[in-house]
Amino acid sequence: MRETAPAPATEESLPPQPTGEVCAASEDVEGEPPSSPEEASVGDADGADAEGTDTAETDTAEEEPEGRLGAGAELDDDELVRRVAALLFASPEPLSLGRLVKLLQRPERARVRSALETLGARLSGAGLPIEVRGLRGGYTLLTTSDVGPVVGRLAKGSPVERISAAALETLSIVAYRQPVTKAEIEAIRGVQAGPILRALVDRGLVKVTGRADVPGHPLEYGTTPEFLERFGLMSLDDLPRDAELARG
Repeated sequence: MRETAPAPATEESLPPQPTGEVCAASEDVEGEPPSSPEEASVGDADGADAEGTDTAETDTAEEEPEGRLGAGAELDDDELVRRVAALLFASPEPLSLGRLVKLLQRPERARVRSALETLGARLSGAGLPIEVRGLRGGYTLLTTSDVGPVVGRLAKGSPVERISAAALETLSIVAYRQPVTKAEIEAIRGVQAGPILRALVDRGLVKVTGRADVPGHPLEYGTTPEFLERFGLMSLDDLPRDAELARG
């Protein structure tokens, strides 16, 4: 069972990577453009993002046509909730609504959505430190934040790598302005961004999404599914907006 990811802060703990410090790289990130955006992407440890695939894209392709029901439509509500719980528990990755519908043999999508809500309410009502969370475009089971210190003991002694304030600032620009070029990032920050961009790509938080339709066709950058997971976001729509940041 995974622990709920904390909200972004000035400094965040990140899992260790084989790369050096964020600002240690000296070569420009656009020095040797890849033959395709997918080849430049660095995603999860299993290489899913490097192949240009992610949870949301895969699940969208597997969604069943609306109105086409299967054997799952015969399940009663309680059994549907039980099966949803089993799938979320057993899956190492978040499952989208479309993927759940397919795995449950095509009951009504509205019933699956209702089953997710019911499961979340039952877990909360039972006082269990587990919740249904939207993450990376899908749903999963995570431990609640109040037991974070306890669960954190499982990783006690593991090396901790932190993201610098400069890297976090660059990552924020990419997240809010994507797709964005290196030159646009440098215009906002006022400093050279190549080494930090490369470090963020190496860590799987940023990837090349294409080329800008301007002279020179510079590379454009965007965030990865790993970024959503690290910061506990269902989608980019969950990023704090201006009004929320002002209140904070």
